[in-house]
Amino acid sequence: MQAIIDQTINFVKITLANAETGHDWFHIERVYKTAQTINAKEKGDELIVALAALLHDIADSKFNGGDEEIGPQKAGDFLKSIGISDEIILHVQEVIRNLSYKASLGKITFKSKELDVVQDADRLDAIGAIGIARAFTYGGYKNRVLYDPAIPANLNMSKEEYKNTTAPTLNHFYEKLLLLKDLMKTEAGKEIAEQRHQFMLNYLEQFYSEWQGKR
Repeated sequence: MQAIIDQTINFVKITLANAETGHDWFHIERVYKTAQTINAKEKGDELIVALAALLHDIADSKFNGGDEEIGPQKAGDFLKSIGISDEIILHVQEVIRNLSYKASLGKITFKSKELDVVQDADRLDAIGAIGIARAFTYGGYKNRVLYDPAIPANLNMSKEEYKNTTAPTLNHFYEKLLLLKDLMKTEAGKEIAEQRHQFMLNYLEQFYSEWQGKR
């Protein structure tokens, strides 16, 4: 199994060598490590968890014209090339296909323990100190306004609205990041999310205070 994981790591590092820094190899590595931590308690299939975590952003639709099938296809092609069974490939593809927050805004038809583990790990990387850094990194990448008090957060976005939003970065806290704590599926994920969620609340309190010139 380690040889398969090592091959996958090498493939991901090469493929994402020039990726946007919030979705690069270091993001993948963090999700992979967190998924392993969570799975130590959840006892999902270790190989499926590892492969899905490593390949979950191999071709993120945000950077591929909104194509939501390019990621699962690219992951499947790679896994087939190294001799992984069709059963495992299909499971990994379904995890990738149903992992993202925007996927949860649509109809979910696939469930598995492995999806829960990797999804929680990915969502944990979207909150806390690193989550804040990633949000503003992506906002800068898209040339979005930092914050505009005149533009309220949209708390009832459809999947298409979420995909196409150009709202200020701070709105993203209310439209996604602060919602993730209550969407965790695993007990380990819920425990980690509590502290990271509180860190974001503290950050926002400081942000608004500084914005108003109070401290």
